[in-house]
Amino acid sequence: MSQAAWTKGSDPVPQTRKSIKPEQIKFIVAGLVILTAVVFLIISGTASGAQYFLTVDELLSDPSYAGKPIRISGAVDGETIVYDGANLIIDFEIANIPTETTDLALTLHQAVNDPTASRLRVHVENEVKPDLLQHEAQAILTGTLGPDGVFTATEVLLKCPSRYGEAVPEQAGA
Repeated sequence: MSQAAWTKGSDPVPQTRKSIKPEQIKFIVAGLVILTAVVFLIISGTASGAQYFLTVDELLSDPSYAGKPIRISGAVDGETIVYDGANLIIDFEIANIPTETTDLALTLHQAVNDPTASRLRVHVENEVKPDLLQHEAQAILTGTLGPDGVFTATEVLLKCPSRYGEAVPEQAGA
C-alpha cells in the first residue's frame, strides 16, 4: 500500500491574476467621465432653475445679472405700451410684483398703480403684439438686461387673471 503524504509546498496549479486590458481601462474612464458630466448637469440645472423667475426689484438690486440670460416677472403698465407694427417692435414697462400673493389680479392692479413700485423698460423685437399684452397683465419675460437699463426680451409669456377670473365663477353656477 502506498501512503499519501501532504506536504506544504507550491500549489500545483498556479494562481494567475487577471490583468485589465487597455480597452477596459478606456471604457471605465469614459464611463466615469460621462457619469461625472451627468451629475454636474443635474446639480447645476437644479440650482439655476430653483427659482422660476426674478422680480423687478431682485433684478435691479443685483448688477451681476446684467448681460446674462434671465427670466423676470412684472405687471404690465398698459399706458406705456408702444407698438411699431411696421418693424415688429414692442416697448413697454413692467412694475415690480411680490413673489408671494394670494390674489394675483389685485396684486397686479396695486403694482401698476403704485407710483413707488420699481419699474423696468422692456424692448421686444420681431414680435407681433400679443392680444394679452394689456394693462395689468402679468408678463413673464426671458431675455437680458442691457447696460442702458432696458430689458431686451426674447420670449414673452402673458397672463391676465382679470380677463378669466370673473367668467369662471358665473359659468360654474349655471
